Amino acid sequence: MNYQKKRKIQIPGIGMRIIKSAVAILICYMVNILRGGHGMVFYSQLAALWCVQMYRSNTKKNAIQRTIGTVIGACYGLLYLLIYPKLIYPCQNVEVAEAFVISVAIVLVLYTTVILKKQQSSYFSCVVFLSIVVNHVSDGNPYLFVWNRFLDTMIGIVVGITVNDVRLCLHPDRNTLFISGLDDTLLNKEEVLSAFSKVELNRMIDNGMRFTVSTMRTPAALLEPMRDIRLKWPVIAMDGAVLYDTQKHSYLRVYVISSKTSQRLMQRMIEENICWYANVIIDDLLVIYYGEMVDRTNLNMIEELRTSPFRNYVRRPLPQNEDVTYFMLLDQVDKIAFFYEILKQEGYTNELKIITYPSQDYPGYAYIKIYNKNATKENMIRYLKEMTNSENVVTFGTIPGQYDVLIHEDNANEVVRKVRKMYEPMIVKTKSVK
Repeated sequence: MNYQKKRKIQIPGIGMRIIKSAVAILICYMVNILRGGHGMVFYSQLAALWCVQMYRSNTKKNAIQRTIGTVIGACYGLLYLLIYPKLIYPCQNVEVAEAFVISVAIVLVLYTTVILKKQQSSYFSCVVFLSIVVNHVSDGNPYLFVWNRFLDTMIGIVVGITVNDVRLCLHPDRNTLFISGLDDTLLNKEEVLSAFSKVELNRMIDNGMRFTVSTMRTPAALLEPMRDIRLKWPVIAMDGAVLYDTQKHSYLRVYVISSKTSQRLMQRMIEENICWYANVIIDDLLVIYYGEMVDRTNLNMIEELRTSPFRNYVRRPLPQNEDVTYFMLLDQVDKIAFFYEILKQEGYTNELKIITYPSQDYPGYAYIKIYNKNATKENMIRYLKEMTNSENVVTFGTIPGQYDVLIHEDNANEVVRKVRKMYEPMIVKTKSVK
């Protein structure tokens, strides 16, 4: 009897960007009070909200855009106020004349941003210009009024940048290497990262956190769900068989099965008529050899996966002199179980690392994966620790006893929350002296 799990409704919490936005609004109010109410706090608040962003790089970019737009809009606004008495008042219908002149002036404002190659600031130029000319043409001192509008915006920019840069943790842990599992750990049931995890991971990585992932997937299979994460450190893939640089698309370290052993294994697979795939790395290119097959499930899988630019399926026998990174066998459960017993009886399970498990994607089918005996996550973690000169390593996963931090499968944000707590401790821990 099948029991369907009830899907939990998760209400997102109030994020730090929301809190910082509220703080920025409050500070703008306080600054305006200190100015004696001479400014218009609305414009300061707009600029502050625009500068409170998820990432620091975006904050800087938005602040520059807003500043350039403010200068252009303020200059044209001042020019309009200076010519207003002479250009508009003599007209019989002031409102029509005013609407016509302002509309023409918008063309000049926008065209100026094009000439200066600052099109990203065009919106803000128009906002500042219109805020000056639409409702405040009757102010006695145009220079003072334009200066106050400019100052209002600049106050908001400074407040936004300052609030966005505030970090409650003054000493993030940049000496620890954090390594997370992928499936049912960092990814949710739909095999995607949550919006919260994307934002927080990228923010901490940009701030210097050492973070990477370890998975049974090939680099091609892990790059798709992690495409929005700015990984800077190599990832452990193929269950510890390879260390892969996602930026240079290069295999830094590979454990292989010798060509001699690979040929013996190939011969047994062919004799038992089992569906096989030999993964070989040639000049940083993953080539997947496979044989003739009529199994519809395997044919469908090949057609689906071969569209990836990181996988290269070749239907031909494994070349005699090629070392194999790992073999993958996908076939019906009874055939897989029978072949695993053959491998066990012939001593391959002592010579190599061999794992088998049922397929979740293809009901009634199961996998066998065969690796070099030394192809383990533990070996790659030790190598990666030395490579990064990390003082400590903390691993996250769902299997009890195999990871430093146990993660529950039904909470996709748990990894990032725990990483953040360890990377950015609210209270700085001091090392005890023995």
